[in-house]
Amino acid sequence: MKIRVGIDIGSTHTDAVALEGKNLIAADKVMTTKNLTDGLLNAITKIIEKLGERKNEINALMIGTTHGLNAIHQAKGLNRVATVRIGLPAGEGVPPTFDWPENLSRFVLYRYMVRGGHEYTGEEIVPLDEDKVKNIADEVKGKVDAIAITSIFSVVNAEHELRVRDILRERGIDVPIVLSHEIGGIGLLERENSTILNALILNIFDDLIHKIRQLLSKLGIEQVKLFFAQNDGTVASEDFIKQYPIFTVAGPVSNSIRGAHLLTGIKNAIVMDVGGTTTNVGVLHEGYPRESSSIVEIAQIRTNFRMPDIYTMPLGGGTIIDKDTIGPESVGYALFEKGMSWGGDKLTATDVAMVVKGFLIENANPKSVIEKFGLEYLNHIYNKMKIMWENAIDLMKSSKDDVTVIIVGGGSIMVPDKLQGASEIIRPENAQYANAIGATLTKVGVTIERTFSYDQTPRELAIKNLTDEARKLAIRAGALDGTIEIREIEELQIPYLPGNSIKLKVKVVGELF
Repeated sequence: MKIRVGIDIGSTHTDAVALEGKNLIAADKVMTTKNLTDGLLNAITKIIEKLGERKNEINALMIGTTHGLNAIHQAKGLNRVATVRIGLPAGEGVPPTFDWPENLSRFVLYRYMVRGGHEYTGEEIVPLDEDKVKNIADEVKGKVDAIAITSIFSVVNAEHELRVRDILRERGIDVPIVLSHEIGGIGLLERENSTILNALILNIFDDLIHKIRQLLSKLGIEQVKLFFAQNDGTVASEDFIKQYPIFTVAGPVSNSIRGAHLLTGIKNAIVMDVGGTTTNVGVLHEGYPRESSSIVEIAQIRTNFRMPDIYTMPLGGGTIIDKDTIGPESVGYALFEKGMSWGGDKLTATDVAMVVKGFLIENANPKSVIEKFGLEYLNHIYNKMKIMWENAIDLMKSSKDDVTVIIVGGGSIMVPDKLQGASEIIRPENAQYANAIGATLTKVGVTIERTFSYDQTPRELAIKNLTDEARKLAIRAGALDGTIEIREIEELQIPYLPGNSIKLKVKVVGELF
């Protein structure tokens, strides 16, 4: 049986696992580095070394990373982008990137608006101004690294986006061109933002994949297939992610939720991933992360591509306790240097939990913590931590009934055995590696959202067309044709549009091999 290797980058540790089927045969943790790539390459190297000669049995490497998200937040190393909005005269009221933070908007060198676009029913509003597009091509040629194209209601009819791309290619534009109907949903501004963000980070993943491939070649396993974790708890091939890196920004969080299912077999639960800096709380729905139904902001920019419904709070193993305040600062990966139980000068959540719960981590001496702060104070702080976790459960529940809660992550040992709102607390074996296991054992997946007027397109035909499109895209993402199955079909009435308008979403998944 072939071996799969999974790597997941967390804020404190980068986890690595090797699985033969569902059996964990090797695991390791390395410190996450400021330059995420260094820690990632270290983790790959260590797990390959542990496998020894069995490295030749590896057929897939899965990676969960926040490279794209970090690059956006830090506004460093991003592409120079031109953005084209197709929508005049109707869509000129709010210009592209008008409310973006300056440190990100400076990378958008050119902003154009041209005549064109479609109605919600798919009819053309006005003809596309092809001459204007030709002028744009001549103006930006050689001056940008990527181009983002967005058209009004392209999720209904993408004809104008496709035509603009063709004209740009005909005029000699050879940089990546991102089309909004392949990225986001119905909202024009949010879809445009998502498309531009995707264009900004294309080079980040080109460089990352190149470095991973160099390392695999150096290790003598260049034949290994490379996949990346996506925001919805599935994976996609390196070629697919090179085009759509924005779909990876929440991959590590989704990995943990998916991993909780794979480790327990439970399909519906609340999952708490307790790391070194934060606790991420999400909902496991039919074995996959529940997606957010609201607008998601990234670096203060509103987006509408698929993202998991996650609540994050500043409570992890390295969270600093200052008098009566818990967090938000954390010692992160420096817990064993700065944590008080290891001779440091910072009281952390781990110090408190070790005393109150009575567990011991390697080389720790919590007696000094008791002597300095006393049991009454430490119990008081731990009770506040407990309330924070309980509030998170209450926030993510969809009913007043108690729910199953699965605890994973390196800091999962800190969580009490009983929490208000939880019918049971489950800590699966290998919970500290749930994120990497989630990336390793999951399936290739694709989610597509389009808008239809059922008065124009019959319901059965709309579902068939979108399902066929999703299947083709899943094959591009690395799924085997014969294994693809429909995971979810969601229909949502759009009351502010006439014509029996529906937002239709289809999710399909398939096996890698």
